[in-house]
Amino acid sequence: MPRAFRRINLMGTIQGLNRWSIQKIEPVTISERKLHSALGQLLLTANLRELLGEYGNSPIDGIAGLLLAYWRNAVLQSSSLPRQNLCSHNEVRWTACGPGGKMKRLKSRASSLGCVAAIIPILSILFVSPSALAEDDDIGHNAVLYSIAVDTWKFYAADVDPNTNLPMDNLTWAAGGPLSGKGQYTSASNIGVYLWAVVAAHDLNLISRSTADSLVSATLNEVAALDRYQGLLYQWYDTTNGHKIRNPGDIDCAADPPPHTDNCDFLSAVDNGWYASGLIVVRRALPELRRQVDALLQPMNFGLFYDSGYQHPGCNVNAPTDPSPNQPTGQMYGGYYANQGPAGYHNGALYSDPRIAMYIGMGLHQMPGDVWWRSWRVLPPKQCDTDPDFSWIGQWPVQGYWHTYTDFQSGKKFNVWEGHYEDLGTSTIFVPTWAGGMFEGLMANLVMPETTFGPRSFGLNDLRWAQVQVQYATQSLHYPVWGMSPSSTSDDSGGYGGFGVEGLLFPYFGGGADSSHPNLGLSQCHGCAAEDTISPHASFLALPVLPQQAYANIVNLRTLYPDVYSPDGGFYDAVNPVTGSIGHRRLVLDQSMIMAALDNAITHGAMQRHFASDPVARIGLLYLAHEKMSIH
Repeated sequence: MPRAFRRINLMGTIQGLNRWSIQKIEPVTISERKLHSALGQLLLTANLRELLGEYGNSPIDGIAGLLLAYWRNAVLQSSSLPRQNLCSHNEVRWTACGPGGKMKRLKSRASSLGCVAAIIPILSILFVSPSALAEDDDIGHNAVLYSIAVDTWKFYAADVDPNTNLPMDNLTWAAGGPLSGKGQYTSASNIGVYLWAVVAAHDLNLISRSTADSLVSATLNEVAALDRYQGLLYQWYDTTNGHKIRNPGDIDCAADPPPHTDNCDFLSAVDNGWYASGLIVVRRALPELRRQVDALLQPMNFGLFYDSGYQHPGCNVNAPTDPSPNQPTGQMYGGYYANQGPAGYHNGALYSDPRIAMYIGMGLHQMPGDVWWRSWRVLPPKQCDTDPDFSWIGQWPVQGYWHTYTDFQSGKKFNVWEGHYEDLGTSTIFVPTWAGGMFEGLMANLVMPETTFGPRSFGLNDLRWAQVQVQYATQSLHYPVWGMSPSSTSDDSGGYGGFGVEGLLFPYFGGGADSSHPNLGLSQCHGCAAEDTISPHASFLALPVLPQQAYANIVNLRTLYPDVYSPDGGFYDAVNPVTGSIGHRRLVLDQSMIMAALDNAITHGAMQRHFASDPVARIGLLYLAHEKMSIH
C-alpha cells in the first residue's frame, strides 16, 4: 500500500512530557495525507502565532517550540477507535511549565486553542522518520542495517588522528588489502559530520555515554585551539599538528603570509554549516558538553556570508547602474576571505548542500528571511531586461510560475520563481540540484527534518529527487544499482570526483535553448558531473524517502559487488556499476552520512530530533512549512 495512504492509529494522550501536557484528548485515527494538511494549516494561521507567542522569545519561536516539545517527548500508541473530528473537542485544558518551574493553566478556547490542542499530539507522528512507519517485516531490515552500523563505526578507530583527535579526510586500503594510505588533513565539514557519527554510535548503543563524551570533548578541545576567524573554521587543517594548510599535501599557511585569496584565508559557507550542525547535534544529544559546544558555536558569524546589499525591486539581479551591479543581492556568498571580504560568487541554487548554512544563519538570526526567498529553486526567467539569460541550464525552457510570498519575520514581499524540471522518463516533476548529486539534495535531511516539516516543499522534493536518481540510473543507463553523488573515484588512484544524475543522455543545446530546441537535462549545471560511478552513501541518504528501494539497493550493492564491503569499516566509497571496479577508500564525510542515516532509520529519527529540537533549527522549520513549491 502506498505510504501516503496508510492509516495511522494514535492515542491522543501523550505520556512522559518534560514540559507540556494536554489533558482529555480522545484517541484518533487519521491518514498521513491529512496530517500533512493539518501541519500546514497550523503553521500558517496567523492568530495561532499570536496565541502561542508566550511560549517562546517570539511568536515564531513559540509555534516551533511547542511543536518540537511534543515531538521530542511523544509516545505513539496504536488505537482501533473510530476517527474523530480533530477540532470538535472544546473541553481541553493546557498545562505548561513556565519560568522557574511555575505551573500555568490556561482556560479552554473553543475556536482555536482547542483545535490546536487536539492537532498537536497527532502531528507528533510527523516528527518521526518514515522508517518509524515501517511494516513488521522491516524489523529484519533493521537488523541488517544495525550490523552495517557496527561495521561502519570501526572505521573511526583508524580515522581519528591520535595526535590531535581530529578526523582524517580519508583512509585507503589499496586493492582491498591492509590500510595503505591516510589523508592526514581535515575540514570544517569533516569535523562536523564526525560529531554526528559519535552521537549516532551512542544512540545505537555502540558506545557508552562516557565514551561518547570523551571522544567529542577531545575533538572539541582541539578545535578550540585551531586558527579560526569570527568563530568560523578555515578550509583545511593538518591533522598531525592542527596547523592551517593551503591545500591537502600543500604548504603550511604560516609560510604563506596574508593577504591572499587562497584557502589559507578562505572560510566556506557550506563547510562551516556542516561544522555548526555537528555542534548543535552534540549540544542536544550530550547536554553535559553544552558549555564546551557553546564556547565554539556562539562566536560563529554566519552573517559574513550574507549579501546584504541593495536589492533592485522586481528583478532577479541588480541593474548595471545599481549599487552592487549585476549581483543577486540577498543571497548567500559561497565563502569569505578573512580580513578581506566575501568570495566573488553566491550559492544561488537553494536545493543544494549549502542550504544547511542558510538554515543555521537564519536560526542564529544572522541572516534574514531574504536569503530563503532570494535564492533560486531553479534559475529563473528574466523579470527585467537587465537580468541574466539562464537558457544554458540543464532544462530550458523551465516550467513554473511566479509567486509572491510575504516573509513572516520582516513582512517584506518577494516574487519567487517556483520552477521545476520534468523527468521525461517518468513525468516526475522536481526541483533539481546544481550538479545532480544525491547528497546535494538529501544531506540536509539527515539533520533538518525536511520530509516532515516540508511536505509541500523540500520534503516532497527529497522524495522526488531520489525517485529521479533511481529511474535514470536503472531505466536510462540500465545500471543494476543506483545512487550517484560526489565521492572517491572507482579505482585506487585516490581521486575524488563529481558524480551525479545530470541527464547527459538527453538533448542539450546550451545557451539560447528554446521550445523548438529545448535542453532536457536533469541538473542545473550541464557537464559538472560524470554518470559512471555509484557511491553507497547515496542509498543511505534515500532511506527516509524510499525505505524499501534504498534497502534493496544496499543489499544489491553487497551482493553484486562483494568487494565493495568489508567488516572492518563497512562500505568502500565507490563502485563502477558496469566494470565492477572498486575505489577502496573511505571518506569520513561519506561514512558519517551513512552513520547519521542509520541512526535515523533504526531509532526513528534520533539524529533529526537532536538537531531540530535546538532553537537554532526553529526558523528553518517554519520556512519549510510555509513554502508551497510548484511540484506540489
